[in-house]
Amino acid sequence: MPEPRTTKEHLISIYGHIEGVKRDVKNLKENHLAHMHEDIDKLGAKVDKLLFWMMSGMLTIIVTIIGLVAWIQ
Repeated sequence: MPEPRTTKEHLISIYGHIEGVKRDVKNLKENHLAHMHEDIDKLGAKVDKLLFWMMSGMLTIIVTIIGLVAWIQ
């Protein structure tokens, strides 16, 4: 594409770039943000499950230690 020579050609070129940016932003808003939101929700559920199992394991260890200490005395 040749370089714009006149002010009018420069303005038309800039307007074309602005329209392209608007189209890209609209595409990001409509498509990518929705997918990111879904992925974050899925990740949050996985973290919740992991936290549940870690806390359950810690509770089991604490109860076992208390039981051993009570049994030894």
